[in-house]
Amino acid sequence: MNIEALQRTMMKKTLIILLFIVNIIHAQNRTEQNPNLIIIMTDDMGWADVGFNGCKDIPTPNIDMIANQGVRFEEGYVSFPVCGPSRAGLLTGRYQDRFGFTTNPSIDPNNPVAGLPTSEETIATVLRKANYKSAIIGKWHMGTHPDFHPLERGFDYFYGFLSGGHNYFPDQLTLNDLSEVTEKWQWYRTKIIENRTKIETDDYLTDELSDAAVRYIDKQAESDQRFMLYLAYNAPHTPLQATEKYLSRFPEIKDKRRKTYAAMVSAVDDGVGRVLQKLEEKGLDENTIIVFLSDNGGAKNNASNNGPLRGLKGDLFEGGIRVPFAIRWKGTIPEGQNYKNPVSSLDIMATIVSLNQIEINPKRTLDGVDLMPFLTGKNKGLPHDILFWRKWEQNAMAIRKGNYKLVANQNKEKYIPDLYQMDLSESEDKILKNKDKVYSELLSDWNQWNKELKDRIFPTLQDRWWTTQD
Repeated sequence: MNIEALQRTMMKKTLIILLFIVNIIHAQNRTEQNPNLIIIMTDDMGWADVGFNGCKDIPTPNIDMIANQGVRFEEGYVSFPVCGPSRAGLLTGRYQDRFGFTTNPSIDPNNPVAGLPTSEETIATVLRKANYKSAIIGKWHMGTHPDFHPLERGFDYFYGFLSGGHNYFPDQLTLNDLSEVTEKWQWYRTKIIENRTKIETDDYLTDELSDAAVRYIDKQAESDQRFMLYLAYNAPHTPLQATEKYLSRFPEIKDKRRKTYAAMVSAVDDGVGRVLQKLEEKGLDENTIIVFLSDNGGAKNNASNNGPLRGLKGDLFEGGIRVPFAIRWKGTIPEGQNYKNPVSSLDIMATIVSLNQIEINPKRTLDGVDLMPFLTGKNKGLPHDILFWRKWEQNAMAIRKGNYKLVANQNKEKYIPDLYQMDLSESEDKILKNKDKVYSELLSDWNQWNKELKDRIFPTLQDRWWTTQD
């Protein structure tokens, strides 16, 4: 081989090596900057009903794995203490009162206003800009009019139900769709929908949703498609219903309601385990962010346990808005962290938007923050200087700033908030006196924020639309 030919061969080999290195760097950058996202949200789950928050009577090894292999948020908040508005905040990354989603909307498929306004971009709509496919599996609760259907709001796949609650046993799903509803809560009996088609199911609903989630991950993995999955369980929301498979795991729990609740949580934990297993099987562990949280605190009617927190679902005390909350991103977020600074469900949207460098409509700015610098140790500061809550119907409010919280939990006449130095029990003897400067500052901050909000824009869940049906 002459010198010229040898040089050409060397150049080709060098080029191949350089291309190989570039591809590795490109793949690493994609893994770091464009991860899949799975959000697992439970419904009305108590703060103290997961192992990573100290639960003793309900083992949750799979849910705990997310926290143990990632981050447990000690002060993880949602933006509202009731299902619908909390989920609207999660899905938009914005305080839901900015667009008048102040309470649960009516379940009215004929009302084009009762739902998440079409002017708002969902996380699925935004992620389309970065070539993500998105699925919602489970509970929607963002409106039942055709304009609000998940497939019209950025999602590519839907498997679940449109209303806010549902029966769990397949033999109780006897109504074809909402047009057959003739009285309140009958929507719990509608058949499951896949995309736009009602389907027959034959398994416990939580297991059905877990099956659908695993199938979806499998499909996206096979096509090498970047994806976002919103696995929105309705468990352990009432009705308290569980199969013997899960009930038999808790012979030591004598209270029937607590036993059934425990069984429902255990079914969710099994589903989480199957999701984690599928990610590992498909080699997606290090390219998937997985978040677990509840939509609000434990409810009065489902035997949940909020532990040391004061209040329940519906309250602006900690028991209504502080929830089980954990995140994992293997290989990127250092594992085993107990993060003590306040974070919000609104941060999930902001984080994935930042990682993908997606431009947001300047008229629809996000209220969350990118958590990654804080969880990787690059930023030692606070993600949030301040967090707000409002219950428009009840004229109730709360604001968390630093180590102080101002709250008027239920006050239909006038805001008369109490000031607390952060305390889980928020008991009467913990109300701070002689803190006029702090009180005035927080109330002023909240009033300024409140000016940016809208009143309710739609009929509430109590609206009796079904009485007019033929």
